[in-house]
Amino acid sequence: MPRRRGRPGIAGTMARTAVIAGTATAVSGSMRKSSANKQAAAQEQANANQAAYESQAQLDEMQAQMNSMQGQQAPAPQPAVAPAPAADDTMAQLQRLADMKTAGLLTDAEFTAAKMKLLG
Repeated sequence: MPRRRGRPGIAGTMARTAVIAGTATAVSGSMRKSSANKQAAAQEQANANQAAYESQAQLDEMQAQMNSMQGQQAPAPQPAVAPAPAADDTMAQLQRLADMKTAGLLTDAEFTAAKMKLLG
């Protein structure tokens, strides 16, 4: 059978049109899917950034609260120093100093200084 030259027949034109249409559909579907994936990734990144920002804001707020609470705390009271005995009995005062030195409340230098103060 001799081959026809010139334009393709109706079946050939329909086949070519179907191939082109199928390719266009596949390409557009792939592009749509790729675009959707990029948008989803961008949204996930935005959500992660927002969560990190909120977390940092909460940490900053808690740090400020802790600093505020530490500033409000009253300083620990200093232990009251026992007043010197008002008794005129020098021997009793020396005995108390000796007891304090034995208990480890006074060093040798402190004991000597207090003894000299009592003795004049």
